[in-house]
Amino acid sequence: MSPDDDAGDGVPTDYEIAQAVETDHIADVVEPFGLARDDLELYGDEIAKVKLDAIDRIRNEHDDDGKLILVTGMTPTPMGEGKTVTTVGLGQAFNHIGKDALVAVREPSLGPVFGVKGGAAGGGYSQVLPMEDINLHFTGDIHALTSAHNLISTMLDNHIKQGNDLDIAVNWVNWPRAIDMNDRVLREIAIGLGGEVTGIPREDGFILTAASELMAVLCLADSISDLKARVGRIIVAYDEDANPITVDDIEATGAVALLLKDALKPNVVQTIEGTPAFVHGGPFANIAHGTNSLLADDVAAHLSEYLVTEAGFGSDLGAEKFMNIVCRFGEMEPDAVTIVASVRALKYHGQDMWPADLDALEAEDVEAVERGFENLDRHVRNLQQFGVPVVVALNRFPGDSDAEVGAVLEHCREDLGVRVAESNVFLEGGEGGADLANELVDAAESPSDFEPLYDIDAPIKEKIETVATEIYGADGVEYHSDAESEIERLGGLGFDEVPICMSKTFHSLSDDASKKGAPEGWTLEIGEVYPSAGAGFLVVLTADVLTLPGLPEKPAAAGMDVDDEGNVSGLF
Repeated sequence: MSPDDDAGDGVPTDYEIAQAVETDHIADVVEPFGLARDDLELYGDEIAKVKLDAIDRIRNEHDDDGKLILVTGMTPTPMGEGKTVTTVGLGQAFNHIGKDALVAVREPSLGPVFGVKGGAAGGGYSQVLPMEDINLHFTGDIHALTSAHNLISTMLDNHIKQGNDLDIAVNWVNWPRAIDMNDRVLREIAIGLGGEVTGIPREDGFILTAASELMAVLCLADSISDLKARVGRIIVAYDEDANPITVDDIEATGAVALLLKDALKPNVVQTIEGTPAFVHGGPFANIAHGTNSLLADDVAAHLSEYLVTEAGFGSDLGAEKFMNIVCRFGEMEPDAVTIVASVRALKYHGQDMWPADLDALEAEDVEAVERGFENLDRHVRNLQQFGVPVVVALNRFPGDSDAEVGAVLEHCREDLGVRVAESNVFLEGGEGGADLANELVDAAESPSDFEPLYDIDAPIKEKIETVATEIYGADGVEYHSDAESEIERLGGLGFDEVPICMSKTFHSLSDDASKKGAPEGWTLEIGEVYPSAGAGFLVVLTADVLTLPGLPEKPAAAGMDVDDEGNVSGLF
């Protein structure tokens, strides 16, 4: 299966490339890896969900997991540096060099799709298909999560309206509404303003569905029973005596699980070159744990020699959480990590201005590339702390000069002493990632000594300060508002022996988006700490983190359209 060579002059658009591919039936794509047609619930010819009983069978039949390759990145520019392209391309590349490989990535959220990023299904000749469906409604997982989240909100407010037998403190309701759209005006709202008929007046707000605790719960659950247990213990409010009120308490667990029963099943599609790809779940890495579902990783790892999976944003966010949270819950560890870098991102971090001069990134500037090495170096050192082999993937863009690319390759090999390979998967598909795949094979076969960064039973503040100093490079931590008292209270409720999920800007290693490179001499500011009891971790909010982003001045949605024949434009 290959793209049509006549897709257009020069480099065709992602959509043109995707439309020129003759895809195979999804059942035929996954059959060589051990999934039969009866294991699938088909959503047309190109999309399927894997049945839960099939996952149980696979777990019983396959004792050994394949090698796990984690894809992460340096601190990106606002345009993104190609982690998903690299992840998809690597899956193709491993198969190109004769290794059976599967891919696992997150589902796109409509908020970012219509906001800044546009589509999020890879790009060029390293895409997952059908990319227009994946970027829009797909199998309805995120819609189901939105409905389930808001059902909890509805049941909670109805309980208060109908007599409040649980003595819920109206001003201590911690469960907002959710929407899968970057609608900033809904961040803070007032509800119940219509008098006795409408309900009790109180302040409320919306978060992005990807930021919902239900998204984290779905991505960490391993069965229907585990899903129900996690949903049931979600804390939605506190009573007048400061006791937690859970989803179980408001009798919403069963209905929520009913809404999520199909969303729990992993989705499987294919890449342009026919590599099976699991696209399931979508927690953000700046406000959640940032990786696809454990179920998708589990089934893919049992069926392949190599599983390539992705952690969101830079390694300070997605990879840190993968190592400290996901690996603990999934009882797994990466065999190698590849960190995606680009000449563009290095030049971005080599600038000393804010906002950045994005136009200047197009011109050759080896000195700016070299000034940006400090950011890449910090990310590499951060990853090495976990005891896992690190490989730098230099995602090459068409405008990158040989001098700039050569400077990066030499720096990685000579100064950092790490494996590095140029990646051309965007333009060349799997063949363009063969060198990177070979480096990762060598890395994954080399000795490793994986360890999370902190002990799970360390005090809450010690865990926070470890991530702040060892990963972000902060000198220390400053707690604002009621954060310290909340930490003490949460410790008393039994949350002192769970991982922490740090919510921080992805634009900088620090908590200040304007600070590039590897900032020094700064203090991490903690504004709020709250439990994600269903997921099983504490969420730590730092300064200026929004759980419901807004649209930019020129939203990507403004350039999208569909013609009379159903052809899409502007999405990719």
